[in-house]
Amino acid sequence: ALLLAATVHAEGGWAPKGVVELFTSQGCASCPPADAMLKNLIQQGDVVALSYHVDYWNYLGWTDTLSSKKNTDRQYGYAQSLGRTGVYTPQAVINGRDHVKGTELGMINAKIDSLNHAGRGLSVPVKARMRGKEIEIEIGAGYGEAEVVVAYFTKREMVEVEKGENAGKRIEYWHSVYDVQSIGIWDGKPMKLTLPGKFMGKKKKDGCAVLLQTSGAGGEPAAIIGATVLMAGRHKR
Repeated sequence: ALLLAATVHAEGGWAPKGVVELFTSQGCASCPPADAMLKNLIQQGDVVALSYHVDYWNYLGWTDTLSSKKNTDRQYGYAQSLGRTGVYTPQAVINGRDHVKGTELGMINAKIDSLNHAGRGLSVPVKARMRGKEIEIEIGAGYGEAEVVVAYFTKREMVEVEKGENAGKRIEYWHSVYDVQSIGIWDGKPMKLTLPGKFMGKKKKDGCAVLLQTSGAGGEPAAIIGATVLMAGRHKR
């Protein structure tokens, strides 16, 4: 039902109320509650929710099977654009504009609402759909300039953590990002883009989020002004 709902949302012009990017690690003892929170957030059905596994806890004895340096670099990029000196897990970055502790569902929803009330929400409509073997992306009009970023993710994965701080735990991970690509520049005018969708629906390649994201002075990720999610379709669990 979740998959089908997300597909209908994306094709029907679903307008999420915000974007939540959770930075987490299988090797961090504080992270499993945040990973569980993300599932609840996804099931709310009104936000774009993504999980980025970082690699800087891998030295503790367990190499996170979903981690990458690119995910760590993205988190450090946010630290720069948010004026922070360091990073932590679990960290939830909201709309690319602010952050809260990644375990607090109520705090995350409150932050999304406060950003919306302050005019710092998702103001540009973004739609995505599968047409044959291609992904069609449609972006509405607005102001300024932003990158069109596609974050590909695995819908759900169970991992047996054998060593480190979470040794012996079987943890469920949702919307784990495995690749992020910048596919174009939006300049405020409506635009359409077409991507090959040949990877969508293959093993563990379940969906993607399309983010309309501004950049900081050094090219680091900053405010997200539009977003949607596209799922490959129904999958066996």
